[in-house]
Amino acid sequence: MRALVVDDEPPALAELTWLLEQDGRFSSVQPASSGTDALRALEEGAVDVVFSDISMPGLDGMELARVIARFADRPQVVFVTAHEEHAVDAFAVQATDYLLKPVSRDRLTRAVDRVLGGMPYAGSPAPVAPGGGLAGAAPADAAEPADERIAVELGGVTRFVRRSDVRYVQAQGDYARLFTQSGSHLIRVPLSTLEERWTDAGFVRIHRSTLVALGHVAEVRQSQGKLSLVLSGDGPELAVARRHAREVRRLVVGE
Repeated sequence: MRALVVDDEPPALAELTWLLEQDGRFSSVQPASSGTDALRALEEGAVDVVFSDISMPGLDGMELARVIARFADRPQVVFVTAHEEHAVDAFAVQATDYLLKPVSRDRLTRAVDRVLGGMPYAGSPAPVAPGGGLAGAAPADAAEPADERIAVELGGVTRFVRRSDVRYVQAQGDYARLFTQSGSHLIRVPLSTLEERWTDAGFVRIHRSTLVALGHVAEVRQSQGKLSLVLSGDGPELAVARRHAREVRRLVVGE
C-alpha cells in the first residue's frame, strides 16, 4: 500500500512515519506537515490510506477528511490524535480507524489490518469498473455495498460498530441511536443523513423517526389496517407509519 502521514508536530510525524515503514506492508510512506501539504501530495499521486492528526493549524484533519470524502477514488482515512472527543465526528467522514496518541506498535498494526480489510472498497489496488464495482467481479448491481465501520464512544473508550450489525435506528433530536443485538449507541449524526447514506445498504424509513435494516426483518404483521415489522433475534415490533406502509410492503414482500 501507499500511505500519507499528516501531522504538524515534527516528532510525532517522524515517529508514525517510521513505524509504518517498519510494518512491511507499504511500498511508500510519505510525510506531510499540514493539511495543505497533504492535499498537494494527493494531487501529485494517489495513496491508499491517509494517517492524519486532527488538531492542526489551517486545514485540520477533520476538514482534510471531508475534502478527501469528495474524491472519486478516495483513500481511506485513519485519525491519529491526542484528543478522544472527536471520535463520534469520525463516523461522519467514514474514518477506518481512530487511534489515540501515543500509538503503540500493536495498536497501529491492528489499524493497518483494518485498512487492508477495506481495500476491496477503497484505494486503488484493484481496478474499478464503471458503476463502482471491481473490474472482473460480479456486476455492480449485484455487489454488496462495503460494510461501514461506525466509531462509537462508551465510557471514554472508542469502539467500532459494523453497519451490518445495526438492526434499526431512531432519531433523538440532532443525534441518532443505533440499535444492535447487544445494545444501543448514540452518535452525533442526523437520521436524514443516515437515510441518504444507507439506502443502498437496505435501510428504509418506516416512520419519521425510525430507519430499519430490511435484512433484519423477520416478520411483517398487519392488523386493523396497521402495519408493523418484527425484527429477528427476538427483536422489537416496530410500527410502520401509514404514509410509508405501501413502500415498505413493496420492499419487504414485493407487493
